[in-house]
Amino acid sequence: MDTDKLHDILDNLIGIKNRQIGIITLDKELTIDEVTDIFIRINMRGAKLNQADFAMSKIAANVKYGGNILRKAIDYFSHLSVQPEWYSEMLKDKEFSDSKFASKLKWLKDDKEDIFDPGYGDILRVAFMHKFGRGKLKDLVSLLSGRDFETRDYKEEIAENSFEKLTEGVLDFMNEFSFSSFVLALKSAGFISNKLINSQMTLDFAYTLYLILNNSSEIDKTQIKHYVSKWYVFSTLTSRYITSPETVMDLDIRRIAEKGFLSYLKEMEDANLSDAFWNVGLVQDLETSAVNSPYFNVFLSAQVHGSDNSLLMNGTKVRDLIITIGDIHHIFPKKYLQKNGVTDKSKYNQIANFTYFDTATNISVGEKAPSDYFKTVFEQCGKEAPKYGNIKEKETLLKNLEENCIPEKIASMGAENYEEFLLERRKLMAKKIKNYYYKL
Repeated sequence: MDTDKLHDILDNLIGIKNRQIGIITLDKELTIDEVTDIFIRINMRGAKLNQADFAMSKIAANVKYGGNILRKAIDYFSHLSVQPEWYSEMLKDKEFSDSKFASKLKWLKDDKEDIFDPGYGDILRVAFMHKFGRGKLKDLVSLLSGRDFETRDYKEEIAENSFEKLTEGVLDFMNEFSFSSFVLALKSAGFISNKLINSQMTLDFAYTLYLILNNSSEIDKTQIKHYVSKWYVFSTLTSRYITSPETVMDLDIRRIAEKGFLSYLKEMEDANLSDAFWNVGLVQDLETSAVNSPYFNVFLSAQVHGSDNSLLMNGTKVRDLIITIGDIHHIFPKKYLQKNGVTDKSKYNQIANFTYFDTATNISVGEKAPSDYFKTVFEQCGKEAPKYGNIKEKETLLKNLEENCIPEKIASMGAENYEEFLLERRKLMAKKIKNYYYKL
């Protein structure tokens, strides 16, 4: 290396000792809420830290009640859920391997599911909501500090008890049977891929609900997965945990504790799932070009749940295309619409214009008008060599169109009927989602 360059590098290295480091000493009389606020405000730059980060720092710093090992358990679980092969590396941590948590994580080395890969914030949130009956993580920080919410002072026994309860909650979260059963509940409802999952908060509450019901005698154990999947779809359709999620979660947990889950579910359905929602609200929600729309994902899950065939195919399921190499394609081809004046991306990419197509079928359709290729599809019934798809019987074709919410009159539709088609399909999609929800 050039000696001058090396000299500059070493000067910079030695210069570290002269760098100023800002240290803020907080008055011991400050409340934990004030400390939390300062922590978050100071860390607004760079990688922004949140309540979960503050809670993790609080946990990691507490050796007295095993917080340092608990922090590792939470971190290692979230790491292994994404990288099961990292298990051998985890075992090198002798301190952790000798803890009560190590055996609870062993099953993750063979875990291949990616529908729910929780981060440390998800684990903290679920464990806290499940064991403490609260929804706001800032309350966890207060409890770990020993806060008595009634007297507003701090007691060591509350801190000790809080660490004990949180540890129990984390162990419940990590339980192989509970975690696997929850994932199975989602898959049985049609959410077979993480591509169909929109909100991690919605997922967190659904798992919390599973753990709450599993420790309750209100519902038969065989019915828990049924109700958890139903609540998950309900909260997805109503965007329940999108705005101010912690406040809503806190409310839901308290109401479920007060009224019982079944009564609360009926109350929420009566308030939110009226005929106006199904016939108007959901139809309007489906008017979007966001392909990752929660409403479109629920529609696809409804197709998976119903074991529906993909468009123009008999035997190739929507399920197969979602979990393998299938792609979403336009029913009214994009280039066809562009050539006919529909140039706005938000118009030709409406989710009501999307469906899972077999790749070969999509290539054969190309840029043709629906009135062209669907007319041929109807005409090819009864013939040996279908040009589009593989359906040869009209009865099978009509069932296939119904499964994919395609109006029969599409065989006579061109660009001038595009808006009419979108509205008609949105109505059919909303109807399908409604039937699916009440079958769960």
